[in-house]
Amino acid sequence: MDYILSDPHGCYPLVCRLLDAVKISPQDRLFVLGDLIDKGPESVRLMQLLFSMPNAVCIAGNHEYDFLKYYRGLMRTEQDYDFVLEKLRGYFSDGRLLDWDTVDRLDLLPFYVEQPQWVGVHAGLPVRAGVCLPPAEATCEQLVYDRRFKDADVLPVGGKCVAFGHTPVRYLTGRDEIVCYPRAGVRQLVRSISDCCKIHLDMMTDRSGVLGCVCVEPFRLIYVTDD
Repeated sequence: MDYILSDPHGCYPLVCRLLDAVKISPQDRLFVLGDLIDKGPESVRLMQLLFSMPNAVCIAGNHEYDFLKYYRGLMRTEQDYDFVLEKLRGYFSDGRLLDWDTVDRLDLLPFYVEQPQWVGVHAGLPVRAGVCLPPAEATCEQLVYDRRFKDADVLPVGGKCVAFGHTPVRYLTGRDEIVCYPRAGVRQLVRSISDCCKIHLDMMTDRSGVLGCVCVEPFRLIYVTDD
């Protein structure tokens, strides 16, 4: 089975609880749509967990993008790599765990993931005449910073379902939940990810204590809390 989540923001225990709840196996795949880091207390520990999982696919969000800009700026001005690593460790509350392997894995994160039925980005895709621009044609900044795609009136026509996070759903609905936007003409309950034109996944996990994911097949939404 394939599972999709976004914006875990250093909430290592909740991610572990979610993995236990879905009983993830080596045959399953976990897709994390960016913002692994910041806000929560265990960014590095969470990165190292996800990067150690051969069946986890992570992409960069705006928080990874901003960290990498900071890192590359240091590398342009400093010759002492030990000093650079110490500066990078100061970026995170659990930075003492940071090593070069984790930095290198961060530096190689892609900006989108594409599967047969869906596309995963962090923030959104540009939409022209109701149709999403292919992610390969979008800029990195569009993929990690877009604030328009989340709006309820942006309903892409045709193409694959777009899964995304970036902006907490509570700012739109007042609730910490996953929001599925059915395609035009889907009148019954959503039964497949292909029934959706987009799925919004950011639950402000670091504050709400709620983390959810989409199971692609069979399609369902799964939540855990820190209660």
